Formats: sequence, C-alpha cells, structure tokens
Amino acid sequence: MKKRVTGIGGIFLKAENPDESREWYQKHLGIQSGKWGGTFEWRHAEDESKKGFTAWSIFDESTEYTNPSTKDAMINYRVENLEELLDVLEQEGVEIVGKMEVHEYGKFGWIMDPNGYKIELWEPNDEEYDKIKGDTNLSS
Repeated sequence: MKKRVTGIGGIFLKAENPDESREWYQKHLGIQSGKWGGTFEWRHAEDESKKGFTAWSIFDESTEYTNPSTKDAMINYRVENLEELLDVLEQEGVEIVGKMEVHEYGKFGWIMDPNGYKIELWEPNDEEYDKIKGDTNLSS
C-alpha cells in the first residue's frame, strides 16, 4: 500500500460569526479568504515544479458539513489512493462517514477519529484545484 497521509490538505473552523472571524484573521494574520476560504500554495518536495495546496476556511457554527462530529474544527489530510485507504481503514475498524465523493479537483472520504473529530481525506488533483482556487490563494 502507498503512503496513507502525505500532508495537510485543509483546516476548517466553525464560528458563531464567520464573517467577523474571517475579518479578524485578515486584519491580524493576513489570511485572505474568498468565497470558498483561502488557499496556501506550496511546492512538492520531490518535484518543485508541481504545486500543492492547503485549504483554510471558516464555516458557520451551524454547518452540517462536519457532522456527525460536534467539534469546532475539522482537518483535511492529503492521501494517496483514497479508495484503497478507505477499504483498509474499514478493515481496521475505523468508522467511515458517508460515501466517497469524486470531483474534478480530487476524491474525498470521511472518517471519525477516537476523539470525535470528523477527518476529511482528500486524494487531490492539484492541477484542477489550481484552476478553481481563484482569489483564495494565500501564498506569498
């Protein structure tokens, strides 16, 4: 089996007032956030010509996207071969949440950790993600 987690694909926070939170992060930490949040761009260590991305976003506290977790944060991990990984995790007794989704910019699956956090797993298609990130690029 290939590597399981290859990096952090995103950090998602829940807030009572997402707009105020985004403004605070912009003002005090310089994090720009567009319609879908922000994106940190970086280069692959093994091939500097290849881009990689880490998403950052604040959701309204009422979002159902992080369900069934009741936590105020969710981490997205970049993975290789998501379908195989989900099968292995299920065999290991890890709770799988929902069905895998396939989009132009990658495949997504979800699991629960032992602390009640919903974890998003992303097998990225960085070339397609680069096309949609728009004004959310946070790289310098």
